Amino acid sequence: MDEHTHHKHHLKQVLEVHDVTRTETVTIACKYCGSTNVVKYGMHGSVQYYWCKDCRRKFAGNQALPHMHFPPDQIATALQSFYEGLSLNAIRRQLDQLYGKLPSDSTVYEWIVRFTKAAQWEANHACVHASKVWAVDETVLEIDGKNAWFWDVIDDETRFLLASHLSVSRTMEDAVAVLVRAQKVAMLPPRFIVSDGLAAYPDAVDRVFGADTVHIRSRGIRDEINNNLIERFHGTIKQRTKVMRGMQNIETAKLVMGGWLVNYNFFRPHEALHGKTPGEMAKVQFPFTNWAAVVHRGYHRQEIRTGGKP
Repeated sequence: MDEHTHHKHHLKQVLEVHDVTRTETVTIACKYCGSTNVVKYGMHGSVQYYWCKDCRRKFAGNQALPHMHFPPDQIATALQSFYEGLSLNAIRRQLDQLYGKLPSDSTVYEWIVRFTKAAQWEANHACVHASKVWAVDETVLEIDGKNAWFWDVIDDETRFLLASHLSVSRTMEDAVAVLVRAQKVAMLPPRFIVSDGLAAYPDAVDRVFGADTVHIRSRGIRDEINNNLIERFHGTIKQRTKVMRGMQNIETAKLVMGGWLVNYNFFRPHEALHGKTPGEMAKVQFPFTNWAAVVHRGYHRQEIRTGGKP
Protein backbone atom coordinates (compact mmCIF):
# COMPACT_ATOMS: atom_id res chain seq x y z
CA MET A 1 0.00 0.00 0.00
CA ASP A 2 1.58 3.32 -1.09
CA GLU A 3 1.61 6.42 1.14
CA HIS A 4 -1.31 8.09 -0.65
CA THR A 5 -3.52 5.00 -0.41
CA HIS A 6 -2.54 4.53 3.25
CA HIS A 7 -3.51 8.14 4.01
CA LYS A 8 -6.93 7.70 2.36
CA HIS A 9 -7.52 4.45 4.27
CA HIS A 10 -6.59 6.12 7.58
CA LEU A 11 -8.87 9.08 6.83
CA LYS A 12 -11.76 6.73 6.08
CA GLN A 13 -11.27 4.99 9.44
CA VAL A 14 -11.27 8.33 11.25
CA LEU A 15 -14.48 9.40 9.50
CA GLU A 16 -16.15 6.07 10.29
CA VAL A 17 -15.28 6.46 13.99
CA HIS A 18 -16.54 10.06 13.91
CA ASP A 19 -19.79 8.97 12.28
CA VAL A 20 -20.33 6.24 14.87
CA THR A 21 -19.80 8.82 17.64
CA ARG A 22 -22.27 11.21 16.07
CA THR A 23 -24.98 8.60 15.57
CA GLU A 24 -24.89 7.13 19.07
CA THR A 25 -28.41 6.87 20.45
CA VAL A 26 -29.43 8.17 23.86
CA THR A 27 -31.50 5.79 25.93
CA ILE A 28 -34.76 7.36 27.07
CA ALA A 29 -36.05 6.25 30.47
CA CYS A 30 -39.52 6.82 31.87
CA LYS A 31 -39.60 9.70 34.36
CA TYR A 32 -42.11 7.83 36.50
CA CYS A 33 -40.90 4.24 36.74
CA GLY A 34 -37.45 4.35 35.13
CA SER A 35 -38.33 1.79 32.44
CA THR A 36 -36.67 2.04 29.03
CA ASN A 37 -39.62 0.31 27.39
CA VAL A 38 -40.82 3.56 25.83
CA VAL A 39 -41.92 4.76 22.40
CA LYS A 40 -42.29 8.18 20.82
CA TYR A 41 -45.71 9.73 21.40
CA GLY A 42 -45.84 12.87 19.26
CA MET A 43 -44.48 16.39 19.54
CA HIS A 44 -45.73 19.38 21.49
CA GLY A 45 -44.03 22.43 20.01
CA SER A 46 -40.34 21.52 19.94
CA VAL A 47 -40.60 18.94 22.73
CA GLN A 48 -40.74 15.22 21.95
CA TYR A 49 -43.17 13.21 24.10
CA TYR A 50 -42.90 9.51 24.96
CA TRP A 51 -45.21 6.73 26.10
CA CYS A 52 -44.10 4.17 28.70
CA LYS A 53 -45.43 0.70 27.91
CA ASP A 54 -44.82 -0.49 31.47
CA CYS A 55 -46.54 2.14 33.65
CA ARG A 56 -48.63 3.42 30.72
CA ARG A 57 -47.93 7.11 31.23
CA LYS A 58 -46.86 9.92 28.92
CA PHE A 59 -43.90 12.18 29.65
CA ALA A 60 -41.90 14.95 27.99
CA GLY A 61 -38.42 14.25 26.67
CA ASN A 62 -36.82 17.16 28.52
CA GLN A 63 -35.47 17.89 31.98
CA ALA A 64 -38.84 18.91 33.38
CA LEU A 65 -40.36 16.90 36.20
CA PRO A 66 -43.40 14.75 35.40
CA HIS A 67 -46.62 16.78 35.12
CA MET A 68 -44.52 19.92 34.72
CA HIS A 69 -43.34 21.72 31.58
CA PHE A 70 -40.35 23.51 33.13
CA PRO A 71 -37.05 22.06 34.44
CA PRO A 72 -36.42 22.19 38.21
CA ASP A 73 -33.68 24.83 37.97
CA GLN A 74 -36.06 27.28 36.31
CA ILE A 75 -38.75 26.66 38.93
CA ALA A 76 -36.14 27.12 41.68
CA THR A 77 -35.02 30.41 40.12
CA ALA A 78 -38.62 31.63 40.24
CA LEU A 79 -39.05 30.66 43.90
CA GLN A 80 -35.76 32.23 44.98
CA SER A 81 -36.56 35.43 43.09
CA PHE A 82 -40.04 35.63 44.57
CA TYR A 83 -38.80 35.36 48.16
CA GLU A 84 -36.13 37.97 47.43
CA GLY A 85 -38.91 40.40 46.54
CA LEU A 86 -39.54 40.15 42.77
CA SER A 87 -43.11 40.36 41.50
CA LEU A 88 -44.66 37.60 39.41
CA ASN A 89 -44.33 39.72 36.25
CA ALA A 90 -40.67 40.46 37.01
CA ILE A 91 -40.03 36.74 37.54
CA ARG A 92 -41.65 35.92 34.20
CA ARG A 93 -39.42 38.46 32.44
CA GLN A 94 -36.38 37.05 34.22
CA LEU A 95 -37.17 33.50 33.08
CA ASP A 96 -37.70 34.75 29.54
CA GLN A 97 -34.29 36.48 29.55
CA LEU A 98 -32.40 33.61 31.19
CA TYR A 99 -34.04 30.59 29.58
CA GLY A 100 -36.21 31.83 26.74
CA LYS A 101 -39.32 30.58 28.56
CA LEU A 102 -42.30 32.76 29.49
CA PRO A 103 -44.67 31.04 31.94
CA SER A 104 -47.98 32.61 32.88
CA ASP A 105 -48.62 34.38 36.18
CA SER A 106 -50.81 31.49 37.28
CA THR A 107 -48.05 28.96 36.53
CA VAL A 108 -45.50 30.83 38.65
CA TYR A 109 -48.07 31.19 41.42
CA GLU A 110 -48.77 27.43 41.33
CA TRP A 111 -45.04 26.75 41.74
CA ILE A 112 -44.89 29.06 44.75
CA VAL A 113 -47.87 27.41 46.44
CA ARG A 114 -46.82 23.84 45.73
CA PHE A 115 -43.17 24.03 46.75
CA THR A 116 -43.66 26.44 49.62
CA LYS A 117 -45.95 23.85 51.18
CA ALA A 118 -43.28 21.18 50.67
CA ALA A 119 -40.63 23.32 52.39
CA GLN A 120 -42.96 24.24 55.24
CA TRP A 121 -43.77 20.59 55.85
CA GLU A 122 -40.13 20.02 56.77
CA ALA A 123 -39.69 23.32 58.62
CA ASN A 124 -42.58 22.45 60.93
CA HIS A 125 -40.45 19.62 62.34
CA ALA A 126 -37.37 21.75 63.06
CA CYS A 127 -35.63 21.70 66.46
CA VAL A 128 -33.66 24.87 67.15
CA HIS A 129 -30.73 25.44 69.53
CA ALA A 130 -31.76 28.97 70.44
CA SER A 131 -30.02 31.37 72.83
CA LYS A 132 -31.31 32.81 76.10
CA VAL A 133 -32.56 36.07 74.57
CA TRP A 134 -35.45 36.36 72.13
CA ALA A 135 -37.18 39.39 70.66
CA VAL A 136 -40.86 39.61 69.80
CA ASP A 137 -42.51 42.30 67.75
CA GLU A 138 -45.48 43.05 65.54
CA THR A 139 -45.87 45.11 62.37
CA VAL A 140 -48.92 46.10 60.36
CA LEU A 141 -49.40 45.75 56.61
CA GLU A 142 -52.47 46.26 54.47
CA ILE A 143 -53.78 43.10 52.80
CA ASP A 144 -56.80 43.22 50.54
CA GLY A 145 -57.71 46.66 51.84
CA LYS A 146 -57.53 45.69 55.52
CA ASN A 147 -54.88 45.91 58.21
CA ALA A 148 -53.15 42.64 59.06
CA TRP A 149 -50.69 42.18 61.91
CA PHE A 150 -47.48 40.20 61.49
CA TRP A 151 -46.10 38.84 64.76
CA ASP A 152 -42.56 37.48 64.88
CA VAL A 153 -40.16 35.94 67.40
CA ILE A 154 -36.44 35.96 66.59
CA ASP A 155 -33.47 34.54 68.47
CA ASP A 156 -30.84 37.19 69.27
CA GLU A 157 -27.69 35.12 68.91
CA THR A 158 -28.46 32.98 65.86
CA ARG A 159 -30.89 35.43 64.17
CA PHE A 160 -33.17 32.43 63.63
CA LEU A 161 -36.79 33.43 63.05
CA LEU A 162 -38.45 31.09 65.52
CA ALA A 163 -42.07 31.82 64.67
CA SER A 164 -44.40 34.07 62.72
CA HIS A 165 -48.11 34.62 63.12
CA LEU A 166 -50.62 36.59 61.05
CA SER A 167 -53.80 38.05 62.52
CA VAL A 168 -56.40 40.72 61.87
CA SER A 169 -56.32 41.78 65.54
CA ARG A 170 -53.65 42.91 68.00
CA THR A 171 -54.56 41.24 71.26
CA MET A 172 -52.88 39.22 74.00
CA GLU A 173 -54.25 36.04 72.40
CA ASP A 174 -52.29 36.85 69.26
CA ALA A 175 -49.13 37.48 71.31
CA VAL A 176 -49.67 34.14 73.04
CA ALA A 177 -50.15 32.37 69.70
CA VAL A 178 -46.77 33.45 68.28
CA LEU A 179 -44.94 32.66 71.53
CA VAL A 180 -46.45 29.18 71.63
CA ARG A 181 -45.21 28.55 68.10
CA ALA A 182 -41.72 29.67 69.08
CA GLN A 183 -41.82 27.44 72.16
CA LYS A 184 -42.55 24.39 70.00
CA VAL A 185 -39.43 24.72 67.84
CA ALA A 186 -36.90 25.85 70.47
CA MET A 187 -35.02 23.20 72.45
CA LEU A 188 -35.12 25.32 75.64
CA PRO A 189 -37.20 28.31 76.79
CA PRO A 190 -35.53 31.74 76.79
CA ARG A 191 -34.26 33.51 79.88
CA PHE A 192 -35.36 36.90 78.54
CA ILE A 193 -37.88 38.10 75.98
CA VAL A 194 -37.46 41.67 74.73
CA SER A 195 -40.36 43.60 73.21
CA ASP A 196 -41.63 47.09 72.58
CA GLY A 197 -44.26 48.72 74.75
CA LEU A 198 -47.33 46.71 73.71
CA ALA A 199 -49.25 46.01 76.91
CA ALA A 200 -50.14 42.46 75.85
CA TYR A 201 -46.59 41.10 75.99
CA PRO A 202 -45.92 40.79 79.77
CA ASP A 203 -49.05 38.72 80.40
CA ALA A 204 -48.48 36.67 77.25
CA VAL A 205 -44.90 35.82 78.27
CA ASP A 206 -46.07 34.83 81.75
CA ARG A 207 -48.87 32.66 80.37
CA VAL A 208 -46.60 30.74 77.97
CA PHE A 209 -43.33 30.47 79.92
CA GLY A 210 -44.18 31.22 83.55
CA ALA A 211 -41.69 32.70 86.01
CA ASP A 212 -38.65 31.12 84.32
CA THR A 213 -38.70 33.74 81.55
CA VAL A 214 -38.38 37.46 82.24
CA HIS A 215 -40.08 39.98 79.98
CA ILE A 216 -38.05 43.11 79.26
CA ARG A 217 -39.59 46.18 77.70
CA SER A 218 -37.06 47.97 75.51
CA ARG A 219 -36.59 51.50 76.85
CA GLY A 220 -33.42 52.83 75.25
CA ILE A 221 -29.84 52.26 74.20
CA ARG A 222 -28.57 52.38 77.79
CA ASP A 223 -30.51 49.28 78.81
CA GLU A 224 -28.41 46.17 79.42
CA ILE A 225 -30.61 44.49 76.80
CA ASN A 226 -31.66 47.45 74.70
CA ASN A 227 -33.63 48.38 71.65
CA ASN A 228 -30.69 47.65 69.32
CA LEU A 229 -32.04 44.11 69.23
CA ILE A 230 -35.47 45.37 68.22
CA GLU A 231 -33.97 47.68 65.60
CA ARG A 232 -31.97 44.81 64.08
CA PHE A 233 -35.16 42.79 64.14
CA HIS A 234 -37.03 45.50 62.23
CA GLY A 235 -34.29 45.56 59.61
CA THR A 236 -34.71 41.84 59.06
CA ILE A 237 -38.49 41.95 58.80
CA LYS A 238 -38.46 44.90 56.39
CA GLN A 239 -37.03 42.51 53.80
CA ARG A 240 -40.31 40.61 53.96
CA THR A 241 -42.45 43.66 53.27
CA LYS A 242 -41.59 43.66 49.55
CA VAL A 243 -42.73 40.06 49.29
CA MET A 244 -45.95 40.54 51.21
CA ARG A 245 -47.24 43.63 49.43
CA GLY A 246 -49.97 42.84 46.96
CA MET A 247 -51.16 39.69 48.72
CA GLN A 248 -54.78 39.15 47.74
CA ASN A 249 -56.04 37.53 50.92
CA ILE A 250 -55.05 36.38 54.40
CA GLU A 251 -54.66 32.71 53.49
CA THR A 252 -52.25 33.48 50.65
CA ALA A 253 -50.35 35.84 52.94
CA LYS A 254 -50.00 33.11 55.59
CA LEU A 255 -48.56 30.70 53.04
CA VAL A 256 -46.09 33.23 51.68
CA MET A 257 -45.13 34.32 55.20
CA GLY A 258 -44.16 30.72 55.94
CA GLY A 259 -42.17 30.46 52.72
CA TRP A 260 -40.29 33.65 53.50
CA LEU A 261 -39.43 32.23 56.93
CA VAL A 262 -37.92 29.14 55.26
CA ASN A 263 -35.99 31.25 52.76
CA TYR A 264 -34.64 33.54 55.48
CA ASN A 265 -33.72 30.80 57.97
CA PHE A 266 -32.21 28.21 55.65
CA PHE A 267 -31.36 29.56 52.20
CA ARG A 268 -30.16 33.14 52.62
CA PRO A 269 -26.67 33.69 54.09
CA HIS A 270 -26.61 36.43 56.76
CA GLU A 271 -23.87 39.08 56.72
CA ALA A 272 -23.86 39.37 60.52
CA LEU A 273 -23.35 35.58 60.74
CA HIS A 274 -20.25 35.66 58.51
CA GLY A 275 -22.03 34.16 55.54
CA LYS A 276 -23.85 31.42 57.40
CA THR A 277 -27.61 31.02 57.53
CA PRO A 278 -29.56 31.33 60.79
CA GLY A 279 -30.39 27.64 60.41
CA GLU A 280 -26.70 26.73 60.41
CA MET A 281 -26.06 28.90 63.46
CA ALA A 282 -28.99 27.31 65.29
CA LYS A 283 -27.77 23.78 64.38
CA VAL A 284 -31.04 22.86 62.71
CA GLN A 285 -31.15 19.59 60.77
CA PHE A 286 -32.91 20.65 57.58
CA PRO A 287 -32.94 18.51 54.41
CA PHE A 288 -32.80 21.40 51.92
CA THR A 289 -30.04 23.87 51.15
CA ASN A 290 -31.86 25.75 48.39
CA TRP A 291 -35.14 25.91 46.49
CA ALA A 292 -33.86 23.51 43.81
CA ALA A 293 -33.66 20.77 46.44
CA VAL A 294 -37.19 21.61 47.57
CA VAL A 295 -38.49 21.29 44.02
CA HIS A 296 -37.00 17.80 43.59
CA ARG A 297 -37.99 16.50 47.03
CA GLY A 298 -41.37 18.23 46.98
CA TYR A 299 -42.31 16.46 43.78
CA HIS A 300 -41.28 13.02 45.05
CA ARG A 301 -43.13 13.48 48.34
CA GLN A 302 -46.23 14.43 46.40
CA GLU A 303 -45.83 11.35 44.21
CA ILE A 304 -45.74 9.12 47.28
CA ARG A 305 -48.75 10.75 48.92
CA THR A 306 -50.95 10.76 45.83
CA GLY A 307 -49.87 7.55 44.11
CA GLY A 308 -48.21 9.33 41.22
CA LYS A 309 -50.80 12.06 40.60
CA PRO A 310 -49.52 15.39 41.94
